[in-house]
Amino acid sequence: MGTVLYTQRVEFIESYGERRDCSDQNISRFIQTCGYLPVPVPNMLEAPEELIAYVKPVGIVLTGGNSLVRYGGNAPERDRTDRLLIKAAIGRGIPIYGFCRGMQSVLDYFECRLENVEGHVAIRHSVQGIWGAGEVNSYHNQACRKVREPLYVAQRAGDGVIEAVECPQHKIMAVMWHPERENPFREEDIMRVRNLFGGKF
Repeated sequence: MGTVLYTQRVEFIESYGERRDCSDQNISRFIQTCGYLPVPVPNMLEAPEELIAYVKPVGIVLTGGNSLVRYGGNAPERDRTDRLLIKAAIGRGIPIYGFCRGMQSVLDYFECRLENVEGHVAIRHSVQGIWGAGEVNSYHNQACRKVREPLYVAQRAGDGVIEAVECPQHKIMAVMWHPERENPFREEDIMRVRNLFGGKF
């Protein structure tokens, strides 16, 4: 069983004065269902690439939660961790799968501008594109309508918001929906992760 690193959101617990790394348990369940051993990444590592070198993951999952600081978020340590992981993964040829905030981190890394959008929080809506048509969940306030190379659009919502991108050059795939919030997990999400991390991009 190959190992997959996954990122965590930052929560500020005011009563304790603590900034905590945490994640929905369904994220690790989803990764396990895909056939991999999930390993969380702390947001305070000085050099996340050292963890990559030690663990030798077959893939990295950039998860949801926390807006990017430049778009109103308050977790700069998370921005830094995502950016360092993307850079290290590209340098080592490790596939990346991002969802929701994870896709936003990928877009930001490649200098694709996000904008505030309405009608994309706590709903389900249709998407269509090169993966066909379908319905997905939606929990985001920021999104993108135009990407630049080496990314290209895989799926869009009816209002033009980009819902999925691919980058075969760097083995990156990202979606705006939450695969871990589906019950049961969608087979198409599972197979995309397996194909990406299994070298069948």
